[in-house]
Amino acid sequence: MLERLYIKNFIIIDELNLEFSPGLNILTGETGAGKSIIAGALSLLLGERADINSIKANETKCIIEGYFRISGNKAAEHLCKENELDDQGELIVRRELSTAGRSRAFVNDTPVSLQFLQQLGSVIVDLHRQFDTLILGNRDFQREVLDALAGHEGLLQEYQKCFYQWKRLKQDCEEKKQQQHQWQKEADYHRFLLEELKEASFKEQELEQAEEELKSLTHAEEIKASLEQVIAELSEGENPIAGRLKHIVHQLSQASVYMAGLAPLAERLRSLQVDLKEMVSDLSGIRDRITYDSSRIEILNERLALGYKLLKKHGVKTTTELLEIQKKLEDTLWETLNLDEEIQRMEKQIHETYEKALRMAHRLTEGRKRQIPGFENKVNQLLTLVGMPDARIKVSLKAAENLQEWGSDEVEFYFNANTGDKDKDNFSSYYPLRKVASGGELSRLMLCIKSLVAEKLDMPVLVFDEVDSGISGEAAKQTGIIMKKLAESRQVICITHQPQIAGKADRHFYVFKEAVSGEIKTRIRLLNVEERVTIIARMLSGDKPTDAALQNAREMINR
Repeated sequence: MLERLYIKNFIIIDELNLEFSPGLNILTGETGAGKSIIAGALSLLLGERADINSIKANETKCIIEGYFRISGNKAAEHLCKENELDDQGELIVRRELSTAGRSRAFVNDTPVSLQFLQQLGSVIVDLHRQFDTLILGNRDFQREVLDALAGHEGLLQEYQKCFYQWKRLKQDCEEKKQQQHQWQKEADYHRFLLEELKEASFKEQELEQAEEELKSLTHAEEIKASLEQVIAELSEGENPIAGRLKHIVHQLSQASVYMAGLAPLAERLRSLQVDLKEMVSDLSGIRDRITYDSSRIEILNERLALGYKLLKKHGVKTTTELLEIQKKLEDTLWETLNLDEEIQRMEKQIHETYEKALRMAHRLTEGRKRQIPGFENKVNQLLTLVGMPDARIKVSLKAAENLQEWGSDEVEFYFNANTGDKDKDNFSSYYPLRKVASGGELSRLMLCIKSLVAEKLDMPVLVFDEVDSGISGEAAKQTGIIMKKLAESRQVICITHQPQIAGKADRHFYVFKEAVSGEIKTRIRLLNVEERVTIIARMLSGDKPTDAALQNAREMINR
């Protein structure tokens, strides 16, 4: 429920603070005092697009703040949890608008987007204003009414889950078919590329290693001559390095007898002498293995020529990349061969999912059909009560061409505001509601429908802004009775000009204008019982109510 609404600097309102109660809250007052502006402020709070012209003249900022208790409102609690808002059963929603054009929104002091505010507003307040009745002509809303009465929430969720799964499967299958078509066009070329790579039969790092080997073979004689020169310098000839190093080690070893610090150095030179001997042995082995092999050079040149050709063809630089392309081509061709089987499996799953969705759609259709007679009768009875005794509503339920996200039905409300007894059962005398109903008729019709749907749904706070336009007397009385019944299980806030409706209030606010320091300000006052009697009597007979009007007002309050 909405516990408190605070408004500051909004249109002609400088500052208002309203505390609402459970049940039926009624706002009455002078024409132009600002009653409907309060509903406008609530719309802004719940995500309506801001207009800087809404800021009171000569002010720079307007603030609207609402205190909501949402305990038990599962939709609101879920929305807060999804957006990581700590609600603890209460929400403080604030909207700020500045003349600089900035609009900010907060929930429990956390900044939120306008989109989130609109989502939240849709689950905590049902705001029924004169122009909001246009939704009644919307086929989606009409279908939702039947679903609400049929208690389809769980079935509809289950159906939609199946429906979207079916849509996804169809899309995935179509993508697979397009992929298959593309692959089939390219398959021959891919096979040629793959056979070419398989025939080349390259090993990992083969081209890189071949380049190194070819370089060695091509310069074999130069390498061998260099090695023989090095070996000769190290261990052969008249004065080899190995011989000189041996002599140096001997000299240092003799000196170390007389100086202990030289012994480690002598040992290091001896180790170097051993390493040099091993190095000469390794170099000799390499020298002996080097031979010029023209046939091997020819083989390497052929392999490298083929490799360079394939590297250039595929736009890569290494043997590894070439082998990766070969693996990818193998995988693609394998998938192409197996795609038929996968598509057949997907088509079978699509058929099974469609049949499942179709069965649930049929259950939805049957549930909607069962609600139509009772819905038509109840709405027509309520229309009589609210001053439209000749008006009738009929519901058309037709099969849609294809499955849709709501099932397989097209729902349309038909209406005739002046049907006679002879025409009331003749469907041809009815026309689509969206085309023929006037604003006043739509307002009362919406009230009747909401009163029925509210019995089936945990609807949020209901706000009615002058829904009683164009009625009086018994019709206004019955409208008040309908609202009072609605308010038994939920909070209702109603702005009205009708004394018959005002008399049903659990809490009655009076909106009026007051001159303060030469400026006209909007004020609001919670009325006590005697004040209510006076205000309702004025609504009945004018500024100076008669005794009869006062008595009539007391009777209205006490009924």
